[in-house]
Amino acid sequence: MEERLTMTNRELDKLRVIRQVLEHKLRCHEAARQLGLCVRQIVRVCGRVRTAGNKGVLHRLRGRPSNHQLPKGRLARALALVKMHYPDFGPTFATEKLRERHRLVISPWALRQGMIRAGLWRPRRQPVTHRAWRTRRACVGELVQLDGSDHPWFEARGPRSVLLAYVDDATSRLLDGAFVAVEDTLTLLRITRTYLTRHGRPVAFYVDKDSIYRVNRQATIEEQLQDSAPVTQFTRAMRELDIEVIPAHSPQAKGRVERSFDTHQDRLVKELRLAGIRDMGRANHFLRTRYVPAHNRRFAIEPANPTDAHRPLLPTHDLDAILALQTLRTVERDFTVRLQNRFFQLVPDQPVRVRPKDTVLIEQRLDGTVHLRCKGRYLAFQPIAKSAPRRVRVAALAPSAKRSRRAYRPPRTHPWTEPSYAAMRRRQAAAHAHQGGTPMPPPVVIVDPGASQRPKTRPGSSLSASNGRGAPVHKVCTLPPDPHPRTTTTHDISIERKP
Repeated sequence: MEERLTMTNRELDKLRVIRQVLEHKLRCHEAARQLGLCVRQIVRVCGRVRTAGNKGVLHRLRGRPSNHQLPKGRLARALALVKMHYPDFGPTFATEKLRERHRLVISPWALRQGMIRAGLWRPRRQPVTHRAWRTRRACVGELVQLDGSDHPWFEARGPRSVLLAYVDDATSRLLDGAFVAVEDTLTLLRITRTYLTRHGRPVAFYVDKDSIYRVNRQATIEEQLQDSAPVTQFTRAMRELDIEVIPAHSPQAKGRVERSFDTHQDRLVKELRLAGIRDMGRANHFLRTRYVPAHNRRFAIEPANPTDAHRPLLPTHDLDAILALQTLRTVERDFTVRLQNRFFQLVPDQPVRVRPKDTVLIEQRLDGTVHLRCKGRYLAFQPIAKSAPRRVRVAALAPSAKRSRRAYRPPRTHPWTEPSYAAMRRRQAAAHAHQGGTPMPPPVVIVDPGASQRPKTRPGSSLSASNGRGAPVHKVCTLPPDPHPRTTTTHDISIERKP
């Protein structure tokens, strides 16, 4: 019975080369060069082909179980533990926790395939973005990347906080880090002071373009005349310590610290959950004693140059004064200095001569104290209370009663309404005469003394006349009697107004 063999293209090419060696058309070292094997392996394959035929080029473990397969039930146990304790862990991190906490050894690849089949993990494809490669710095401390990450590190167990991280560019080591409530200037100066006392002064800090590190405004006219760019408190303090602050133009430029936050937001959050930590005090102790050493052993690399570029702090470096908020103020005529609605009175005895209009440097230190410095010497002063604002007397006005004002409706005899009223009377008289009624009653004579102040009526008007005193007399006809009177009777009244 014929035996059928299944071969790949690579195995077919290998068989063709081996047949050429067996037919003495090709030498063993030439075949080894073509197939990428050693001469001894070519000799062994040729011997198997002589005895077993074309089957000799196939791997002898084909169709057999692997010698490195997992013991039966180990993958199922690992998946059960992951589903119970680590449902949101990645395969690599879950593998480490299974080895540390459960003494279960399994490869990340095998666990990843099992988690994908069980629906516990979904593979993610990372988008490919072209970036220019930047060579790492050679020494530790030559360039330290500094940044903060606002994240729910304690999940729902504690308050939201910010992780400040100092990552070395040469080794990717996490040199220092701390959980803080907010990333502001005072907090950054306080954490940087801890870093400087532990490691020394690095050559440069690599930061982003946040307002803590860079003034995001144009220079004023005074700054342009002095040829000085505006700097923040942090940048000014680092310059006094001879530390360069380099702003990055993109997050990818300081990728060491940015990618480390991706790792911390995955691993550190879960480590804090397993340790049951829910406050920043215990989290900072756990971070420095357990997490940072383990993280550096796992991810740090060796530098190209073993020299440490950190420089020690000099005796002339007064960190209390340098790492403080420094503000310039002017001495007033009464020898007081004002800062944020706080007043400081200079005492008469001073180490240097101080006059009004002199410039004083106010230091707000990290411990909450305030110091005044002028001409390189610290001044003696005492805080004073803020003067009370002047009281402005306002006379109390009695509330006036609101008078209800009715809308003014001019009478029918008003000069502005005379033409329309006369036309209406003519129409009524014509209608009354057509019906054969009584003649219209005579008009009412009204003397208006204030008409001399009004414009005169049109010439030829039959409704205006003069009484000889300068006041015109208006002749108004009253309405005829109503054939169907209402309950209230209307009387014609003649009104004469005399001046």
